[in-house]
Amino acid sequence: MAETIRTDDGRLRAVIENLSPSVDGGRFAAKRIVGDTVVVEADCFTDGHDMLACLLLWRRDETGEEEAWHETPMRALANDRWRGSFVAEAVGRYRYTVCAWVDHFLSWRHDFARRVELADLLIAAQVGAALIEAAALRAAGRDRTRLKDWATELRAHSGKPTDVKQLKALGLDEELAARANRYPDRRFATTHPVLHPLTVDRKRARFSAWYEMFPRSASDEPGRHGTLPDCEARLPAIAKMGFDVLYLPPIHPIGGVNRKGPNNAISAGPGDVGSPWAIGSCEGGHKTLHPELGTMDDFRRLVASAGKLDIELALDIAFQCAPDHPYVAAHPQWFRWRPDGAVQYAENPPKKYQDIFPFEFESDDWQGLWQELADVIRFWAREGVRIFRVDNPHTKPFPFWEWAIAEIKREYPETIFLAEAFTRPKVMHRLAKLGFSQSYTYFTWRNTKHELVEYVTELTKGPGRDYFRPNLWPNTPDILSEYLQFGGRPAFIVRLVLAATLAANYGIYGPAFELVEASPREPGAEDYRDSEKYQLRHWDLAAPQSLADLIARLNRARRDNPALQSDGSLQFFAVDNDNLLCYAKSAPDFDNLVVTVVNLDPHHVQSGWVDLDLAALGIAADSPYQMHDLLSGARFLWNGPRNFVQIDPQRAPAHVFALRRKVRSEHNFDYFL
Repeated sequence: MAETIRTDDGRLRAVIENLSPSVDGGRFAAKRIVGDTVVVEADCFTDGHDMLACLLLWRRDETGEEEAWHETPMRALANDRWRGSFVAEAVGRYRYTVCAWVDHFLSWRHDFARRVELADLLIAAQVGAALIEAAALRAAGRDRTRLKDWATELRAHSGKPTDVKQLKALGLDEELAARANRYPDRRFATTHPVLHPLTVDRKRARFSAWYEMFPRSASDEPGRHGTLPDCEARLPAIAKMGFDVLYLPPIHPIGGVNRKGPNNAISAGPGDVGSPWAIGSCEGGHKTLHPELGTMDDFRRLVASAGKLDIELALDIAFQCAPDHPYVAAHPQWFRWRPDGAVQYAENPPKKYQDIFPFEFESDDWQGLWQELADVIRFWAREGVRIFRVDNPHTKPFPFWEWAIAEIKREYPETIFLAEAFTRPKVMHRLAKLGFSQSYTYFTWRNTKHELVEYVTELTKGPGRDYFRPNLWPNTPDILSEYLQFGGRPAFIVRLVLAATLAANYGIYGPAFELVEASPREPGAEDYRDSEKYQLRHWDLAAPQSLADLIARLNRARRDNPALQSDGSLQFFAVDNDNLLCYAKSAPDFDNLVVTVVNLDPHHVQSGWVDLDLAALGIAADSPYQMHDLLSGARFLWNGPRNFVQIDPQRAPAHVFALRRKVRSEHNFDYFL
């Protein structure tokens, strides 16, 4: 296959433009999930009235340049648009492009079908015979013989009485034409010059439910430092709630120099544990466990025990150091030094992080730094970790992430990276293009109907749909939103339902959300009071306000309904009340439909008329349908597109409906499917 356009040959007449999916013209990879049908389209056309043939070409990238290309015919749509597809059968990197050429056999056949005069047909038959003979020379075996015979039969009609109908039937024989089409003349084929990359991830990159917890607060005894065995003891409860990713903040030794105290106090007392993100001490660095959490054997048992419950462990990658991290003494060139001889600590004025030293990526030894940081990820990958949540990736160079993620995925292609980058939109999108599998979003601060519809539509239908996978979090250890602070228990349920049904990937900062923790450090702040970031907490997980049962029902609904396991089908529907939000997701061919209606007002009963687009949902306009609430178990019979809803947030702030069609059985009675 030619991989560049041969501009030196004017006989290459096919034009290929606007290939999709295409992320920045093929500079970055589009993303799909293993098993997906990858649909590729392009504008393909030529001068005049000749017919084109188009092929979609693809191959696995890891197999090297000598690997043969797979080919599949593309079909013409409208306005010179062509479409082809292939199935992404394995995790890894692919390349794809499009090839097109003027096909003289197809052009001949097209014109032959339109001819009506015998004299024209006789001449055209000779032209066709020559084209078919040429195809026979490219063929072998039975095909070669049949094509030669076909050409001979067409020529035999010249100079003797011939029936027009009989000649046209011979020239347009479908079976023989199919044989000829197997051996086209591709001497003057044009191939799109860009080999577009494609990243194929495993299913959990698209569909996951994350639970975040601090291991040091996992103890069931108040005041005792939690351990990894304590985390292991909590796994059954986390599995019962339906989470499949357990995310742990940094589990490394914590620096003693400039250690922070409770509520981010500048100085720590003798018993204060400090921030896990102040990584490193005399006990070790990024490749070491905090000794109070346990041993590497404890860690391996945690990974194994989680796996038995279909839970994966996700670790935090925070590329920064406490002042007493071993790197500071061993590699001073990896840090920025101030004129007073001290290392520059992290700042985001007016915020100061005296307990954290950022790396200096413009160091003369930047290559050594890159190699060591990649080896940190590699170390934990060797211990069985395949999911990493990356802290503040937007404060490290883009080229580093593109290189590091590619390096790790070359060795461990199933690895998933979540970008924790609450920053400018273009920066967030760039990180996703560079290889991050999932991305945090602004969902936490989108509360009104207009904000949610606009933002989530952008995430699921906008230009980023081919590479940006949103992961929605209603809270994090850093973010207790105003909506949660003042909305009470209904607000937590609203944000939980929105996160879990608007996006296929979502997560919660676990115990705090589970127990409806809503106290800020001070008025107007988004930080938690007595935050786990700076101190041990003891959580009474059996407390009556726990949302555990509701979370379990919601996650069960996600697992049982394929419609909730991807984002592309999301549709919003009109409601005549701005406090009510209605949207639907569907599985392919509408085999599964889920309609969610949420009261965004956590304080008051709201009601209104919902207008569903039944045609868009594959529902007959005159057929009743059943709405089965997956959270409460209640069932409602709806008719037509317009139906009334009333939602009391104190009872249940949201409905998550499985829409069931009315069908007639073979025994002539109606039921809902």
